[in-house]
Amino acid sequence: MSKEEKNWGMFAHLAAFAGYLTIAIGFVIGPLVIWLMKKDEYEYVDYHGKEALNFQISYLIYYVVAGALTFVLIGFVLLPILIVLHLIFMIIGTLRASEGTYYRYPMTIRFIK
Repeated sequence: MSKEEKNWGMFAHLAAFAGYLTIAIGFVIGPLVIWLMKKDEYEYVDYHGKEALNFQISYLIYYVVAGALTFVLIGFVLLPILIVLHLIFMIIGTLRASEGTYYRYPMTIRFIK
């Protein structure tokens, strides 16, 4: 596997960090752009792009549910936990992709197969 292929796989995960700088949909748009650009060129990027997209879409759903649960006070406990897990898993995914490892995020709904 080439260094370039590993880098693009890593960028698929790193692009999600744009969500911290933009609105929540930025978590999904970054990996989507990388995946659409490079999925046909590199099988490794196709895998990591889909994995990052599925993870970000899943967490977007989890955030919406936890936000709705703030009305019954449970969401105030869930939201900080989700934020920490989201950040940790994105860092792990980025590191694994840069090492050339096929990483699967935990707690992810597989929307794109």
